Amino acid sequence: MSGTLNKVMLIGHLGDEVKMHYFEGGGCVGRFPLATNETYTNKTTNERVTNTEWHNIVLRNKAAEICEKYLSKGDKVYIEGRLKTRKWQDDSGNDRYSTEIQANEFTFLTTKKESDASANSATNTQQAVKPVTPKEEANDDLPF
Repeated sequence: MSGTLNKVMLIGHLGDEVKMHYFEGGGCVGRFPLATNETYTNKTTNERVTNTEWHNIVLRNKAAEICEKYLSKGDKVYIEGRLKTRKWQDDSGNDRYSTEIQANEFTFLTTKKESDASANSATNTQQAVKPVTPKEEANDDLPF
């Protein structure tokens, strides 16, 4: 393979509202933090551990305007883009670096309201379903 690849795919939840910055020429940039989680069970303590990684998402022009209009804090979204590291100076004149995901594709997965509603309906469904005992399973009419 003779080329290089800079591609990022993330599914996560917005950590804040989309912040917009408009330019004189009519262009704009939208930024928001995206949280992705990793959950595992600690083998020694048998405790569930969740680690959250935060990603800085940057969108431009029409994509930024669409996200500002339809996304809000807590919504679940799929983001596809590339990594970009920017160099800047803080107030003291020190060089700082910031790594961002320059998004070029996105898909809205669920809103925070939909996520909460589906979690509540899943809980209610689980409570309403009667567990099947092995004796009852043996009496069904299935051929296999």
